[in-house]
Amino acid sequence: MANSASGMAVSDECKLKFSELKTKRNYRFIVFKIEEKIQQVKVEKVGLPDESYEDFCASLPADECRYAVFDLDFTTNENCQKSKIFFIAWSPDTSRVRSKMLYASSKDRFKRELEGIQVELQATDPSEMSFDIVKGRAH
Repeated sequence: MANSASGMAVSDECKLKFSELKTKRNYRFIVFKIEEKIQQVKVEKVGLPDESYEDFCASLPADECRYAVFDLDFTTNENCQKSKIFFIAWSPDTSRVRSKMLYASSKDRFKRELEGIQVELQATDPSEMSFDIVKGRAH
């Protein structure tokens, strides 16, 4: 189903992989890319459960936009183990204007396809999604 505003379709693989991350926890993160030629969001990379936040950050291109989800495990102040699923809209300042506009206009529609996202983060450079910021938003 395409979005009337951006005409962007979401591949079934995106929803399937996200569901597996959420329910089975067989991925730590998923990076999604918009394939402009076919107007569809696709899975670009998945991170295995033992991969770290640094591995995740390293998988985002320095000058291209991406959507991503990251399953963060953390311990609360009460010493409880918890996890939260973050949606990260990666839109570096150095990416093309057209690309930034496309990702921005398709984001809400895409996010709606992924039920279970608990925190959203918008980042234009790596400092805006540092582990400390993500950890702070998890609590």
